[in-house]
Amino acid sequence: MTHLDGNALAGALAELFLGDMTLATGTCAGCGDEAELARAMVYADAPGLVVRCSRCGDVLMTVVRSPADTRVSMPGITILTLLR
Repeated sequence: MTHLDGNALAGALAELFLGDMTLATGTCAGCGDEAELARAMVYADAPGLVVRCSRCGDVLMTVVRSPADTRVSMPGITILTLLR
């Protein structure tokens, strides 16, 4: 399965957060790596986006959009830092 980089999240997350979320940093719950979301591996083959840590491969986040809503789960991010 081929993955995209974290820049694929820009459109989906722009609907939910102000600013460029690809510049935000997340801390992986699995390995502790702190990196920009743009460095994450994004898999778009599922019914939504599956975002994995570029260091250990653990799932950081899922984003599923439907006509009615957008659902974001961040089970693998312990800290999400948004730049001002």
